[in-house]
Amino acid sequence: MDSASLYNMAPVFEIVVLGAAIAAVPLGWTWLRKRHAGPAQWLAAVTLLTLYLTFDLVLVGAFTRLTDSGLGCPDWPGCYGNSSPVGAVAQISAEQARMPTGPVTHSKAWIEMVHRYLATGTGALVAALAGATWLLRKRGLPVSPLWPTLTLLGFCLQGAFGALTVTMKLFPAIVTMHLLGALVLLALLAIQAVTYRQAERGTGPATIAAPLRNWLIAAYALLWLQVALGGWVSTNYAVLACSSFPTCQGSWWPAMDFAQGFEFWRALGKTGGGEHVTFAALTAIHYVHRLMAYAVFLVLGFLAWELRHTALRKVAGWIAFLLAWQFLSGLSNVVLGWPLVGAVAHTGGGAALVVALTWALRESRANGVALHAARAREVSA
Repeated sequence: MDSASLYNMAPVFEIVVLGAAIAAVPLGWTWLRKRHAGPAQWLAAVTLLTLYLTFDLVLVGAFTRLTDSGLGCPDWPGCYGNSSPVGAVAQISAEQARMPTGPVTHSKAWIEMVHRYLATGTGALVAALAGATWLLRKRGLPVSPLWPTLTLLGFCLQGAFGALTVTMKLFPAIVTMHLLGALVLLALLAIQAVTYRQAERGTGPATIAAPLRNWLIAAYALLWLQVALGGWVSTNYAVLACSSFPTCQGSWWPAMDFAQGFEFWRALGKTGGGEHVTFAALTAIHYVHRLMAYAVFLVLGFLAWELRHTALRKVAGWIAFLLAWQFLSGLSNVVLGWPLVGAVAHTGGGAALVVALTWALRESRANGVALHAARAREVSA
């Protein structure tokens, strides 16, 4: 397929209409449940639903990547210029006959297009949220359009990364940024969900000790570094570079090529110079992620322990549960040979941790901030 045919906009209208139809289902369901509630309650409910569906989209994206279906339709946004694989049966059959195990097969084409349909539907929900927020703002409701607008812009950027993922043939840096972009969207939606929840309660963030909140911020930064490393492991297919635990290849420090492994801008399986990536490079990618996992486990474990006696004890419970989930799913990927269920579960656990820590940050403030605000009120009085 030549470069000119990688982007074929002929099926855009049909795909957009399908996405709108997909979005209409949760919107209609929410309207029926909240038809007697006010617009602010409806907005909060749709935001929470969009957060949930975006999380599901992350899982579907992981399934698409892990089943090697990312190039199931080698053009964008449709499939050989069609809105579904049904219209591309001849082309897909020819490619499958030429290469029976892929990358283009009928099943992989459907997996890839279902992912695009769900992404379009979720994007329509995000657009509806942004539009509704601006409308309610004009009607005098105290809602901020900042976060919904940023989410909509982020979703547009995420769509561009999705297109580049296909047209640049699973370029590792692009695929990793596509994954991180999805997690950023989850974080933005979580911020909005917590904000609306606080508005419904009529309360602000809970106060926690300033050192503990600083620890929360540091843990959040460390988590983002770890999910980036995890994305780099997955997109470079480096999971099986170490098939034992806790050692790797029978050693606590196996042969590793860090320079080659962390060369950022290169094609899949190749170095910047066009040579094949060595096994030592894949080992370095895997082992750095594993070593960082130990640090993340200790930091988040301590955070969950300290938060259990604060107003964020429910979030602390979720963090502890997700840490155990990540340990078990990550271990299964290593010792069981990267099973599909374990790999998708591990991606989902990482995404859930991002939501949990974002929720904790938005739901909290340092007690020093509260004290400063109280003193300011006393002075003004």
